[in-house]
Amino acid sequence: MIVGGRIPDHAQRKPDAPAIVCDDQVVTWGAFEAAIRHAVNALEAHAPGGRMVALLLGNTPQFLAYFLACARSGRTGAVVDPTWPQAMIADVLAGLAPDLICDPTFAAGAAALRACAAQPVSPTPETPFYVGFTSGSTGRPKGYRRNHRSWVASFEGDAREFGLGENDIVLAPGSMSHSLFLYAAVHALHIGATVIISRTFRPDRALQLGSAWRATAAYGAPTQWKMLTEQGGPALPDVRWAFSSGAKWFASAGAALAQLAPNAGFVEFYGASELSFIAVRKPGEGCPEAAVGRAFDGVALAIRRPDGSLCAACEPGRIFVKSEYLFSGYVLGGPAPEEIDGAMTVGDVGFIDDGGFLHLVGRQNRMIVTSGKNVYPEEIEAVLQGFSGVRAASVFGAPDARRGERIVAVILLEDGARTSRRDLSAHLRARLPLAFVPRIIVRMTEWRWTASGKTDHGAVCALWESGATERLE
Repeated sequence: MIVGGRIPDHAQRKPDAPAIVCDDQVVTWGAFEAAIRHAVNALEAHAPGGRMVALLLGNTPQFLAYFLACARSGRTGAVVDPTWPQAMIADVLAGLAPDLICDPTFAAGAAALRACAAQPVSPTPETPFYVGFTSGSTGRPKGYRRNHRSWVASFEGDAREFGLGENDIVLAPGSMSHSLFLYAAVHALHIGATVIISRTFRPDRALQLGSAWRATAAYGAPTQWKMLTEQGGPALPDVRWAFSSGAKWFASAGAALAQLAPNAGFVEFYGASELSFIAVRKPGEGCPEAAVGRAFDGVALAIRRPDGSLCAACEPGRIFVKSEYLFSGYVLGGPAPEEIDGAMTVGDVGFIDDGGFLHLVGRQNRMIVTSGKNVYPEEIEAVLQGFSGVRAASVFGAPDARRGERIVAVILLEDGARTSRRDLSAHLRARLPLAFVPRIIVRMTEWRWTASGKTDHGAVCALWESGATERLE
C-alpha cells in the first residue's frame, strides 16, 4: 500500500461526496481523483522520470492533488512554504536542485493539458514520497525525507489509537508546510474522510467551517488552539478528538478547550520531524501532568546514558525511538542522527517514570551550562508558563565570565496581564533549584513564532541581544 492508494476506490464508491472543503470551495471525490490523474500527466509531460518536485502551491486542493500525484507517480514532493522570505526559498531550492518547480504559474499552464490516462507507475513502500522541512526560521531549514512505508504505518497506528474512519470530518486549518496539518489532511483522504482546510489560518473562519460541516476531529498547534478558544464556544460540539502537537498546552487552556469542544478528548503528541510519533497523552490514562505521555502505538522507547547503556527508571538520558515511522535521512542539512540497535535519537533528553510515562527534560542542543550545572531551558519555561498571566516563555544562556553562562528568561504576558520580577522569581524559587532561577527576566510585547506555532527561541534571543525587550519592575 502507498500513501493515497485508496483514493481511486473512494472516488469510485462515492464520486459526488465531498473529499475536500477549502473555505467556500468543495471538491468531490470524483473531481479530486480526476485532479490527481491530471497532475500525474502534467508531471510526466514536464519532467519525465523526475525524482523530486518542489511544491510551492500553498494551502489549496490543487496542492493536495499534486502532492498525491507525486506519491502515486513514484516522485518525491518537497513541500516548500511559499510564505518564506524569497531569499530562503531560493537557498532551499538551490540546495534541493529539484527536477521541477511546481508553483501557481506552472499549475496554471499545466491545466491546459489534454486529459489522458495516467502513465503506469509502480512506487514501492520504500519509495520516498515526501520532503518536509524543520521549522527553523533563521538560516536554511533542514529537509528530511519520508517513504511510503513510514506514513502508511503511521496511519495504521493512528487507527489503533483513535479509530478515525471514512465517516469522519477532519478540520486541519493550518499550513500544509507544517507536517501536522499535511499529515492530518493526507491521512483523512487516505481513509476516505472529508478534510477541511483553509488557504490561510483564520480562527473565526476555521470555527465557522468546523461548525457548518460538523467536524468530528480537529488538529492545531497550541498557539492556534489558543486563538480558537478566544473566539468563544461551544463551536465544535461534534468533535470527539482534538489533537495538538509542537509544544505543551498552555497551562490555563483546559477549561477554554472544554468549552470550545465539550465532547472532545484532548490529545497531545510528542514527536520530532525525524522520528514522527513518539509519545501520546490521552485522557483517562492517568498520565502525570509533567509527562508528555506514553509510547505511541508501535513505538519502543529506550533511555540511554552517554556511553549507550540503558538508564534506570526515572533516570534522565537521551531518548531513543524505534518504530516503523522513522525518517529516511536528510536531503538538506543535518548530520545523520545517532542509532543504537535500530533505535534513533535526535538528542532529546528525558526519562520514563515507574508508570511507563515519558517525561521530556529538554533538548540537548539547548542545554545551558552555568556554574558547572547542566540546565535545560524547557524545565524553566514550563514553570514560567504555569504562572498566571504568562502566555509564553523563552529561556537561554548568555556568556558570563564567572559562571560560563547566565540564565536569561524572556516572557510574553496575556493581554491585560501584569506581574513583577519579584513575583516571578518567587514562583520559580518555590519550584526549581536556586541555580535554575534566571538572573535576568524581561518581557516582550510582540512574540516571535515559527511557522509551526512554536516559540522561535533564536529570534527571541536575538531581540534580547538587540535590546528590544522591556524590564519587569
